[in-house]
Amino acid sequence: MTGNEFRFFLSCDINLPVTFRVEALEGDLQDPSNSVEDSKNWSPTSELYVECALYIDGVLFGLTTRTRLAAIEKPCRWNELVTLSAKYRDLTANAQLALTVWDVSRPRQEVAVGGATLRLFNSKKQLKTGKQKLRLWRGCVGDGAIATSTPGKVPKTERGELERLEKLLNKYERGQLEHIPWLDKLTMKAMELVKEEESKRSGGTHLHLIVDLRTFEHPVAFQELGAHLLMQSPISPCNELVVVWDPEVGRQNPCENKQLKLARSVTRGMIDRDMKPSANERKEIQKILKYPPTRNLSGEERQLLWKFRFSLMSERRALTKFLRCVDWSDAQEAKQAVDLMRRWAKIDIADALELLSPLFESEEVRAYAVTVLERAEDEELHCYLLQLVQALRFERSDKSRLAFFLVLRAVQNFDLASFLRWYITVELSDPSYAKRFYSIYEIFEDSMMKITVNGREDCVGEKMWQSLVRQTELTAQLCTIMRDVKNVRGSTQKKIDKLRQLLSGLLSELTYFDEPIPLPLDPTILITGIIPGESSIFKSALHPLRLTFRTGGGAKCKVIFKKGDDLRQDQLLVSLMDRLLKSVNLDLHLTPYRVLATAQDEGLVEFIPSKSLAQVLSEHKTIVGYLQQFHPDEAGPFGISATCLETFVKSCAGYCVIMYILGVGDRHLDNLLLRDDGRLFHVDFGFILGRDPKPFPPPMKLCKEMVEAMGGAESQHYGRFKSYCCEAYNILRKSSNLILNLFHLMAGANIPDIASDPEKGILKLQEKFRLDLDDEEAVQFFQSLINDSVSALFPQMVETIHRWAQYWR
Repeated sequence: MTGNEFRFFLSCDINLPVTFRVEALEGDLQDPSNSVEDSKNWSPTSELYVECALYIDGVLFGLTTRTRLAAIEKPCRWNELVTLSAKYRDLTANAQLALTVWDVSRPRQEVAVGGATLRLFNSKKQLKTGKQKLRLWRGCVGDGAIATSTPGKVPKTERGELERLEKLLNKYERGQLEHIPWLDKLTMKAMELVKEEESKRSGGTHLHLIVDLRTFEHPVAFQELGAHLLMQSPISPCNELVVVWDPEVGRQNPCENKQLKLARSVTRGMIDRDMKPSANERKEIQKILKYPPTRNLSGEERQLLWKFRFSLMSERRALTKFLRCVDWSDAQEAKQAVDLMRRWAKIDIADALELLSPLFESEEVRAYAVTVLERAEDEELHCYLLQLVQALRFERSDKSRLAFFLVLRAVQNFDLASFLRWYITVELSDPSYAKRFYSIYEIFEDSMMKITVNGREDCVGEKMWQSLVRQTELTAQLCTIMRDVKNVRGSTQKKIDKLRQLLSGLLSELTYFDEPIPLPLDPTILITGIIPGESSIFKSALHPLRLTFRTGGGAKCKVIFKKGDDLRQDQLLVSLMDRLLKSVNLDLHLTPYRVLATAQDEGLVEFIPSKSLAQVLSEHKTIVGYLQQFHPDEAGPFGISATCLETFVKSCAGYCVIMYILGVGDRHLDNLLLRDDGRLFHVDFGFILGRDPKPFPPPMKLCKEMVEAMGGAESQHYGRFKSYCCEAYNILRKSSNLILNLFHLMAGANIPDIASDPEKGILKLQEKFRLDLDDEEAVQFFQSLINDSVSALFPQMVETIHRWAQYWR
């Protein structure tokens, strides 16, 4: 659905029974305004039920329905789903629910505790949904008359802050307000205080019944069954805004469709073949070709590209836009488009990735995209492998051309085979696509088993496959260790002792493997066992393991094993962006450490020897003081070597740009790390695309200590830092289509920050590139971002709070 569309359902089209949930009764059952004699009539062991009746135009419709009995508690709960005989299509604009709470604790006598009436459509004739808090009229039975005497809605004159907050809470629970965990907790506490104050003010005289009405994907507008849809809306004599529901919204215009069919008829092909665009039309076409892949084409734009399709065949950028113009439900038009596609100028890999997105369902188009990918080298293919596995979700068949392509390339390269197997394994836990990925896994396994050397059947493929299976067995044992270690109460040191005890005792087979295992993070390295004395645990909430492995060559390899985080977000695009920058000879000394998710909540991370900025500043007071320890140079700037400072400046610039584009949140001095050679890098990408658990995050993480290490905001080093930032930003902007297409392929993955709203997430990413600006304007824009980030005060307060939290952890 595009941003210009508003979708809704008509009540006359919903052939479902009216359902709602009776949840609870709030308030004091004993009315404090009653006399002492009256209060004696109430039993503390009263049993209550709710009688539900539907009234249409003031007349009872169908039979009344009763809930089960519930004993009095505070609050008294039923939490029972009620289904009425009427359907939503039967309702009129004056349909009402009459609800009455009855007490049956007295022998042979039922007493009405209170009743309320709820109109099912609001004043705009839109069906009410979500939780409704109804005020009960004590001692009264719910009255279903049109001019009811027991309205459940609090009169406007009596509404206060509590009613306003409860209305907002209803929107929040239906997902219409953004969820911000830290702020939500504070808000809920504040609401409880408001409730207490309101209760004291009213003296606790009111009883409220909580009812949860059914919700739908889109709003439901009232429309009588069989009514004329285009009847005129009543206009009031006063200046009121009248809401008119347009039933044609989202529908196609048959006249336009007929005109398009005639314009696109196959017989026009001979005429269109020789047509050339005018100067204005050529200008408009070039404007369309610059659109990002997220942009939808208008009807006029689609018609323009179709009209000049023959003259555009030499323009490779135009193919993806042209294929969006095709009506794939028209067999003749689809056949002509596929024929043109095969004769079109060869597209690049970024455009081929777009053709594998969910927007293109044609098997011929997706197969063509695979032929383009076949030109990619293994190293480049590895950069896109995670996203290509996700693209398998959008294929029409389990045995697609893309699946066989990935298997074929993996069989020819053991590194690709290792990563492909892990990427598929992680997806097996997704019930929606488990069958497809199991099928591909079996094809992959069969293909690996058939590998031979020089035609000899010496079980080479079987041995390679078994070595990959042992990787899974190793991670399963690491999960067991982590569970046992987490159960240890006490300090981090006690957990470390438990880890080393397990590796030396019960799980001693992990210290020396029977056969070497390819390291999942880097299959070229063969590991032979874990060294218990050099393995440890990090001091953090998830207690990740830091494991030291022996390698086949006698060296050591350090790896981090985490459980409790979705590491697939950490795998996204940092190494690709480093590759894009280096391809134009801009080496910003980034540290794209290896990350591999081995399940949806666990994985391995390459350990890079480094210290967090928090630790650096704690031990050395300044970043310069830390670097002087490793690269002293009296003749160099600030007493450190020029090479070391330049490395620091470049790495700061590279990560500032990448973290800004990806919208990485939760940045603090504990997840900014510094290496001995001056390289700064970021870790822990648990929040991306603008999500951040902290309030008011700056556009990018650039703390004052980093600026001071460059010599301050007026120094030449800081000037070079800004220059590197702007240069990197413009380079990555030129590859925005590739990055956006890769993110689009991840739309179907169950990665939290992407899955919550893929369309919105991709638009957020696109917005960061500012494709509406030219290079000079982009430089000015990015420099202003840097200045805003440096002057941000609030993040400094958050850093102090975070250090306190780390101290008490």
